[in-house]
Amino acid sequence: MPFRTTEISNPQFESNNLRFITVKTINLKGRGDICVYVPRGVSKTETLPIVILLHGVYGSAWSWAMSAGVHIKTNALIEQGELPKMILAMPSDGLWGDGSGYLPHSGLNFEKWIAEDVQTAVVENITGAKPDSPLFIAGLSMGGFGALRVGAKYGHKFKAIAGHSSITSLPQIKLFAGEPLKTYAQDVVADEDVLATFKKYRDQLPPVRFDCGVNDLLINYNRDLHKKLEKEKIPHIYEEHPGGHEWAYWGKHIITTLKFFASKL
Repeated sequence: MPFRTTEISNPQFESNNLRFITVKTINLKGRGDICVYVPRGVSKTETLPIVILLHGVYGSAWSWAMSAGVHIKTNALIEQGELPKMILAMPSDGLWGDGSGYLPHSGLNFEKWIAEDVQTAVVENITGAKPDSPLFIAGLSMGGFGALRVGAKYGHKFKAIAGHSSITSLPQIKLFAGEPLKTYAQDVVADEDVLATFKKYRDQLPPVRFDCGVNDLLINYNRDLHKKLEKEKIPHIYEEHPGGHEWAYWGKHIITTLKFFASKL
C-alpha cells in the first residue's frame, strides 16, 4: 500500500458533490489533504478523466472550491452537456511555509506528492477514477508554476496542462512567499524555470495553454514566456484577459481550461 493511513469523508454528509481525502505519505513525511469533486451518478464501470487543480500561496485543498466555486460551476456545465463528466482533485501543496512551490526541498518531496500520490489516492477512493483515467493538471500562480513544470516533467502521464497567472520562474515566488529563496533551490535549472523545463522535456510535452490578466503583477513574465516559446517553436496557447491576480479572474478562466482539457479526450 502506498499510504500507511487513508481517511475519506462520509458521503452521508457531503455537500455539493465534494469529498475529502487525507492520506499519510512518505513524500510529505506526514499527511496530505485532497478535496475532490465527483459528479453525480457515476457507476463503477465508468472511467472518468481526473483534473488536478493546484492552488497558490497561502491556500490549501479547499481553495479552488471555496474561493472560486469551481465544483459548482463544473457540475452545472456537466448537467448542461457543456462538459463531460470529470473528477476534480484539488490537493494541498503540502502546507509548507507560505507555499511549497510544488518542488522537492527541506527533506520533503512536494513534487512527487502531486505527480504520484494525488492520482493514487483518488483512484483508490473515488468511483470512476481508474489507473487509466485520462489525467490533466492546471493551477494558479504558484500552482500554475507547479502545473506547467510538473505537467511537462511527467508529460507521459498528462493529456494536457494549463496555468493561470503563473509564476514562470522560481525567483518570482519571492513576490509572495516569506521563506528564503535558497530554500527552494534545485540542482538543475530545468526544475526552477518553466521555459527550461519545456525545452528539456519538449519530446513528451502535452498540449499547453496558459493565460494571465493584463493587470496582473505577473503579466510581463507570462508575456516573456509566450515570446520565448514562440521563438523555440514550442506549441502552446496563450491568452490575455482583463483582470488581476485575483479569484474573480481564476474562477472565470478555469472554465476555459476545463473545456480545453475536454477537447483532448
